[in-house]
Amino acid sequence: MIYSVLLVGVGLASQASAACSRAMLQEAAATYIRAQAAGQSNLLTLDNNNISYMENDTPMDIKKGVLSQPITIDFNRSLHDTTECITSTELSAATNKNPYVINTRILFTDGKISAIQSVVADTGDWAFNAAGQLSWTKKEKWDPIPEGKRDSRAVIKAAGDAYLDSWGDGTVKVPYGTPCARLEGGMYTGDKSPTTNTCKMPEFPKPFKITNRRYVIDEEGGGVAIFNDFPFIDKTKPNGTSSTNTLRVEGGMIRYIHEITVCATKNCGR
Repeated sequence: MIYSVLLVGVGLASQASAACSRAMLQEAAATYIRAQAAGQSNLLTLDNNNISYMENDTPMDIKKGVLSQPITIDFNRSLHDTTECITSTELSAATNKNPYVINTRILFTDGKISAIQSVVADTGDWAFNAAGQLSWTKKEKWDPIPEGKRDSRAVIKAAGDAYLDSWGDGTVKVPYGTPCARLEGGMYTGDKSPTTNTCKMPEFPKPFKITNRRYVIDEEGGGVAIFNDFPFIDKTKPNGTSSTNTLRVEGGMIRYIHEITVCATKNCGR
């Protein structure tokens, strides 16, 4: 099934229709992956070029973005939010001529794609190492959570928010699991102590608040992807640069964290 699109302003694109089927979202994510591999955005847009499309928080022509480039995709993982009708797909393209790590939200309104929002990281972005990212992400287990053991949306969201809030307030209690591993760009903490919590982040200088949070929550997958504006890290964009944090939550505890952060200057000027 190929999805037609609906013209929606960027300001409205974050408001997705509720209650769609998991099968529909899975097929949409699969279609997106095929479109990116082929460099054929028309697989998603058909003959309608007015889709709301953003890369790294910047509106642009979908025919001029990364979706117009065929990319060798080495690995992918998706979350499916059936309550808000949104998918999130993380792509690892380490063997592509120009390596990428991409996380893309696809939003639906009335059963049709209304917006595509991608965070696209490549050489020069924060801690970027596509080969390292690919190696570690393939080793992780993000299997479906058995129905009787699934956390609620509220629990999954609260875990993600607590993690991000703790960066600016060290008193926030974060439900880290044991073990817990963080993949930041291509840097992995789980290899240092794979049986303990290595996810805890240091507190950043105040004032520090991560804003513009946009969520994709998947109870069956035990995951939440939080697209956000990460302040402090990029010296040229102190109010925040495009970033995503994707967390795996099991039994209310954080098991994995993936971070992708884009830099305006090489390595965010650090």
